[in-house]
Amino acid sequence: MSKRPRQLFVTDMDGTLLGTDSRVSPESAHIISELSRRGALITVATARTPATVEPLLRNTLMNAPAIVMTGASMWDRSGHRFLSPHVMTDELAAYVTRTCLSGGLNPMTYTLNGMMNGIDMMVQGPLTIKEERFIEERSKLQFKKIHRLDKASARPEFYPRTILIFALGEIDRIYAVAEELKHSGRCSVSAYPDIFNRSIGFLEVFAPDVSKAQAVMALKKATGAEQLIVFGDNYNDLPMMRVADIAVAVRNAMEDVCREADEIIGPNSTDSVARYIRDHFSG
Repeated sequence: MSKRPRQLFVTDMDGTLLGTDSRVSPESAHIISELSRRGALITVATARTPATVEPLLRNTLMNAPAIVMTGASMWDRSGHRFLSPHVMTDELAAYVTRTCLSGGLNPMTYTLNGMMNGIDMMVQGPLTIKEERFIEERSKLQFKKIHRLDKASARPEFYPRTILIFALGEIDRIYAVAEELKHSGRCSVSAYPDIFNRSIGFLEVFAPDVSKAQAVMALKKATGAEQLIVFGDNYNDLPMMRVADIAVAVRNAMEDVCREADEIIGPNSTDSVARYIRDHFSG
C-alpha cells in the first residue's frame, strides 16, 4: 500500500470558511475540531489580525499556527504570540503613508506592541462613516488597542514596528493607490473589493515579499506536509492558490478565483470547506 501524503489544509476566512453571517458555524467548528483531534493539520490564512481571528475561532480547534494579516505574520493560537513577523522599515512606512494621503485615502497603521502579543492600531481623522463603523467593531477586542489621534495634530510620517498599513474607500481610489505602490516595487500590496459592497475596496500594504503564498509555503515546510490544499474566494487568495497542490474555490468566489481553482465546491453558506476537508482527509 502506498503511503498517504501528509496534508496541510489552509482556508481563507471571510467568504470562505465563515458563513454569510461572518461566523464559523457550529457544524464547521465541530468537523474541524474533530479532525484536528485525529491529527489533521488545518488552519486559516486571512487578512484579519489575531484580534478578530481568536473570537471567531474560539470554538474551533486547529493544530497549526494561523496565518494572519495576509501572510505578514503567523500567530501561535495557544501561546497568543506573533511568530516570524515581517515589519516595514521606517522609511517604507513613511513612503506608504504619504502615498495613501496623496491619493485621498486615510491610512490606518498597525504596529506590533512590545510584548509581541498584540496590535496597536493608529487612527487619525476625519473619518468616514464606513471607517468609523470599521473601528467601532474592533474597539473592544483583546489583542488590538486602537489609538485615536488628535485630529488637530500633525500625522507622524511613520510608526516603529509597522506591520500593516490599511485603508478602505471607493474601489477606484483604492485601485489607483495600489497601482502606484505596486509600481514602486518597494512593498507588497493587496487590494480587493468588499464582498458585501463591491463599490468599496480595501488596501493592505506590507513589507516586501509578504503574501499568503509565501506564508503557506513556509508553513508547509515547517509542518513537514507533503500536500497543500487551500481554499479561497477573493483576489488576495490567488497567490496561495497558485502555489498549492490543490486549489479549491467556494462557489460564491470571484470569477477569476473560480477560473484558477482546481476544484469548485459549494458556497460558504453550506459548511462546504469543512465538509470537503472531512471527505478528503487521508489520516
